[in-house]
Formats: sequence, structure tokens, C-alpha cells
Amino acid sequence: MPSTGEVRITLLGKPGCHLCEDARAVIERVAADLDVPWDERDITRSEADTKEYWEQIPVTLINGVQHDFWCVDEARLRAAIAKARAAS
Repeated sequence: MPSTGEVRITLLGKPGCHLCEDARAVIERVAADLDVPWDERDITRSEADTKEYWEQIPVTLINGVQHDFWCVDEARLRAAIAKARAAS
């Protein structure tokens, strides 16, 4: 979890997922524009992640909390980051 004042985006996906590729492109763009770190986690590497997220990928987390699934809406992601920054 990021320290106070920081925001981190995490993309949960799996190899070969075309929706994950679309989500990655949006997250890369927003993260670069807003100077927000992000990472990606392959749910197939964790039995718990696979069980929890298989039907929802791609899943976007902000500071470890689920923000979106299936589709990443750029405007909604930007607004959530602004809100997370304001709250910290």
C-alpha cells in the first residue's frame, strides 16, 4: 500500500486477455499524464486471485481497493485518482 499522499494503480489480468490489453493502454496513458505509479498482476500466478477475479478481469485497483472491472473508463479513473489524492 502506498504511503500517505501517494496513489498507485494496479491492473489485474491474465495473458491473452484482449480486454486487459485495452485496460493497460488506458492505465499507461493516465498514469503517465498524472505521474502515478502502476503495476500489473497476473491472476493466474495466484490461486486466490484466480478464484476471486477470474470472471471480472481486467480489474483495476487504486491503492489496493477495487475501482473497476471489465472496462477501464479513462475519465472515471482520472476522477478516482483525483479523489484519492484529495483524501490523503
